[in-house]
This record gives sequence, C-alpha cells and structure tokens, in this order.
Amino acid sequence: MSSAAVTPAARLRGLEPDWLNNPKVWRTEVLAGLVVALALIPEAISFSIIAGVDPAVGLFASFTMAVVISIVGGRRAMISAATGANALVIAPLNHEYGLGYLIAAVILAGVIQVVLGALGVAKLMRFVPRSVMVGFVNALAILIFMAQVPEMHHVPWAVYPLIIGGLALMVFFPKVTKVIPAPLVSIAILTVITVAAGIAVPTVGDKGALPSSLPVPGLPDVPFTLDTLTTIAPYAFAMALVGLMESLMTAKLVDDITDTHSSKTRESIGQGVANIVTGFFGGMGGCAMIGQTMINVKVSGARTRVSTFLAGGFLMVLCIAFGPVVSDIPMAALVAVMVMVSFATFDWHSIAPKTLKRMPAGEIAVMVITVTAVVATHNLAIGVVVGTITAMVIFAKRVAHLAHVTAVTDPDGSTVVYRVTGELFFASSNDLVGQFDYAGDPTRVVVDLSAAHIWDASSVAALDAIETKYKQRGKSVQITGLNDPSADLHGKLTGELAGSH
Repeated sequence: MSSAAVTPAARLRGLEPDWLNNPKVWRTEVLAGLVVALALIPEAISFSIIAGVDPAVGLFASFTMAVVISIVGGRRAMISAATGANALVIAPLNHEYGLGYLIAAVILAGVIQVVLGALGVAKLMRFVPRSVMVGFVNALAILIFMAQVPEMHHVPWAVYPLIIGGLALMVFFPKVTKVIPAPLVSIAILTVITVAAGIAVPTVGDKGALPSSLPVPGLPDVPFTLDTLTTIAPYAFAMALVGLMESLMTAKLVDDITDTHSSKTRESIGQGVANIVTGFFGGMGGCAMIGQTMINVKVSGARTRVSTFLAGGFLMVLCIAFGPVVSDIPMAALVAVMVMVSFATFDWHSIAPKTLKRMPAGEIAVMVITVTAVVATHNLAIGVVVGTITAMVIFAKRVAHLAHVTAVTDPDGSTVVYRVTGELFFASSNDLVGQFDYAGDPTRVVVDLSAAHIWDASSVAALDAIETKYKQRGKSVQITGLNDPSADLHGKLTGELAGSH
C-alpha cells in the first residue's frame, strides 16, 4: 500500500502504510501489550476492592474495555480499563443496592456516553487551556506516585531494595538494548529473584484471587422498572461524565506525545460502546487509564491498536493460563514501573525556574489550582473543570481591561466623539457606562465603535443605558462604526432590554 493511497479515514483506523509488514512494530506492540497487561492486574484488583466487588469484576472490565475500545475507539494505542475514578463513583451504589444495580448503571453510563458523543460533547475539549492540560498531566503524575506509597508502608525491608533495583533496571537497561521493554525485563528479573531466593514480600496474588474462566454475557440482575432507572441514573450520569473527561484528556495527551490526530467524537462513542459491552459481560465499567496508557505509549513506544487489543487479551491469558505465575510477581516490581511512569509523565519543564519567570502569573495560578484540585479530590475531572473555570475567569478579567474610551470634542464645541476600543462583553461593558460625561457633554454625542466588537446582550444593554442617560438630558446619541456581527446583535437587541441595566 503506497502512502498516497492511504485515506485519512484509514489512518484514523490505525492502518498506516507499512506497519502491518514491519516485524519491529509488531514486536514493540506485542511486548507493550504484555507489559500493560501485567500492570493492569493489580490495579484492576485494587479498583475492585474500592468498588466493593469481587476482583474478577474489575479484571473482566479491564479485558472487555481494552478489547472493545481497540476496535471502536478513536485514539490508537490508548488503554481503557477499570479505573479508580469510576470505582469511586459507583462504589456507593454497589454498597447500598448490590452488584446487579452497579452493572445496570455501567450499561446506562455507556448509553449516555454514546448519546453525548453523538451530540458532539468532544468539541468542548477546545475550551481546555494549555495551562489546565499541563496541570492535569502533573497532577496525574503525582496521583500515580501517591497510589504507590501505600505499597511501601509496613512492608518487609526487602521491598525497598527490590524497588530501587527495578528502577535501576529501567533506567540502565535501555542503554544496552531497546528491543525488549525495560519494564518487562524489570518485572521478570525481580520475580525470578524473589521466587528463587524465597524472599517473602507482597505479591500480586495477595491482592486477590485471579479469575479461572472467561466472562459470560448476561443481563444485570435487577427489576426492569422505573424505580431502578431513577436509582441508577445519577450514578450512571456521573460515571459517564467522569469517564468521558478522563478519556478525552488522555486522548489529547497522547495526541501531543505522538504528534498524531485522533477522533474525539469516535472516542466518546467508543467509550460508551465499550462500557455497554462491559456491563453485559458483568464488568464494573471503566474509561481511559492514564498510567497504563503512558506505559504503552511513552515507555514502551506502542503506536497502534494492536497493543491495546493485546493488553486486554494478555490480561485474560495471564489470569486464566498463568495465574500461579502472575500471582508470584512481587508488587515491588509493579510499584517500580509505576514510579518510573510518574516521573516520565510529569512535565518537569513546566516548573523549571526559567519557565516560571517567563510564564504569566495567571497561567501559573491556573496550573497550580488544577493540580491542587486534582490531588485534593483524587478526581481528574473535577480538577480539569475547576482549572478551566479559573482560566476563563482570569481571561475575562484580563480582556475586560482591554476596553478603552477616549473623548475628542469638536473645536466649535457642538459635538463630542467617544472612540471605544476593545472587546465589549459582560465584564468590560459594565464599566463602560461610567466613562461618559453626561452632564458636561455638548448636545450631540457620537460613540465610535469601529475599533470595538460587541459580544453579548450586556454590551447592548450598556449602550442603551448610555443613550438613555443622554436623552434624559436632552442630548442626542449616534452610534457609528459597528462591524457586521456587532450591528446584527445590536439591531436585534437594542431597545428590547429595558430593566436589564
């Protein structure tokens, strides 16, 4: 297949010209999928415990999410599985009503995601500023690191040299060869050492029992009534929003890392489809997993859907066929991998003194607020919303000060021309009314808006208020210089906003 023959749609599906026939790409994708699968197992079990369900429910969710999203998702090489954010959202539902209601909520959340995706919710991502994105990435790195801290508390002393050894292997092994991912080598070597030497340290098996068979499709065990729907709807809606937010932010991050484009609308709908399938297979649902995605894309170098598909496939193979071996993997090995991921994910350039000196104070504030909100709530979605709102407020405040009014009186004293410069919207137009000399101006007043733009009803109301104040004093006002969009808005609303100022 020639490069010229590949359509944009084909590229989006992951069918790049020559990777299918490239053994190096296949090796990278297969090994990346294996590393991700190993890293998914303890996390899926941990999230199952948070949600209050059997470990198999989290592992089945990670399997079906990864496999389905690899086919229907819009972002190549991104990993979707059971996540902590979703587990926190639906845990209260499971504790109060049981697993059947949780599964029903997962299916409904998937339906909501499909609807939101079809309605174009992904387009809202354009309103997330760069400073929020940087804060999101840094907060993510901090959360990944913080999640490993409990694994280093009240553990045998041997855990610490194993973690240090694992980190050393991942730093220095790539200098020898990059054919095999360093995390995979680290996990294998540390497992052999602990098993051969009989070192007693926490293992993957200590997290919970691994499933011994594949999931079977079925309907959730709930009464199909309106009461059930009203019970699960709030949880489903929250899960849908959190899942989409994390998935779209992760997709944007992978776009930047790989310098490639992805379809956010397709990803939104794909997440919904994956959750629907996961629910029918008895899984706890999920969304994009940022830590595992970083292992796949940044650490292992994967770039296609193959790694995502195999991550899910290997997960089940490892659990069912190699359960005893996987159970012996020391948690220290996986902690080392995730610590390495957190350091690789953090944007160290963003906190360099040189960068901080040049960056506007508002941008730094938005980044810090985003990080603080995420770390405080352990919810990436909340942090992104808080950071974005903060950025919008700072932007509105900054732009509001760009509106200026200058007055020039004709030599004969019969006319004064007020020249308004800048963007007129609710934040700037509120100050506009007070910048005119209603009592001292001559009988004819011209307001020149050729260097301004009217954005909203607040600005039209302010102009109406100015005209009213002059008319009360027997003076005429002429508004000139409106560009076409401003003239249209002013024409529609002027005189119709009485009582709004």
